Amino acid sequence: MAYGWAWRPYVPVARRRAQAFMQMEKLRKKGVNIQPVRIEGRQIARTFWGRSWCEHLEKFSDFENRLPRGRTYVRNGSVCHLDIQKGKIAAKVSGSEIYDIQVTIKALPKQKWRRVRESCAGQVGSLLELLQGRLSDHVMAVVTDKDRGLFPHPGEIGLDCSCPDWAEMCKHVAAVLYGVGARLDEKPELLFVLRGVDHTELVSADAAKAIVTKASKTDRRTLDESALSEVFGIDIAPTTPAKATAATTRSKTRGSTAPRQGRPARGAARRTVPPAIPKRIETKPARARQPAGKRT
Repeated sequence: MAYGWAWRPYVPVARRRAQAFMQMEKLRKKGVNIQPVRIEGRQIARTFWGRSWCEHLEKFSDFENRLPRGRTYVRNGSVCHLDIQKGKIAAKVSGSEIYDIQVTIKALPKQKWRRVRESCAGQVGSLLELLQGRLSDHVMAVVTDKDRGLFPHPGEIGLDCSCPDWAEMCKHVAAVLYGVGARLDEKPELLFVLRGVDHTELVSADAAKAIVTKASKTDRRTLDESALSEVFGIDIAPTTPAKATAATTRSKTRGSTAPRQGRPARGAARRTVPPAIPKRIETKPARARQPAGKRT
């Protein structure tokens, strides 16, 4: 049985790499920002976000049979360019020739993003901890949830490759999807860019919850004091001003140098000294002035 097409001849990996390098250099000279995916060793992703991306895709039966074909491609450096932007991934993969891959991903629904923020409120310590994946088990379970987390469903992903393979997910597309996991090891914030959400809102939600919690505690304390006043029919003075008044009185008493009434000052003599008697001043009568030249 003859077919109208035939598989292209096999090209060794070394030759494919050399051809891909030359073509990427031509594009780089034209001003294209070439971003290859480089894997060291056999482990494709090592961090929380990269591993979670790959494990999430492998959970779906639509992908699990096709994804393994791309592991070899991404490991041997065939993904010679991968660019992640809001809602789309553009890549170039080296095969018998250089193939162009376009992956589109729908934005995370606002309602789902709101639930994620509410579930993670008070659980994310800082932006650095979020990007490094240093999260509590609760937050990890929320963001990686198969149905309600941050990662896309197969129905939210569109795949396109310029190769002649009839399958929607060919080995070149599979290599790109694994390449996204490797890229998230370096820049985990790209996951939020891809889904069209702001990752800093997870941290700002923590700050907002802390402010609300602090305000509610203050209101509860004020309410308790006013409720006691109504129940017992007495006036309860605020605790803080009373303490401040007592502290101020003590500081003024300690700092004063005036002696206390009824007791002599420290160091003063205890015997009573009579008041000093003013000295008596005697005056002599004035002598009569005599005319000059007549002395008696």
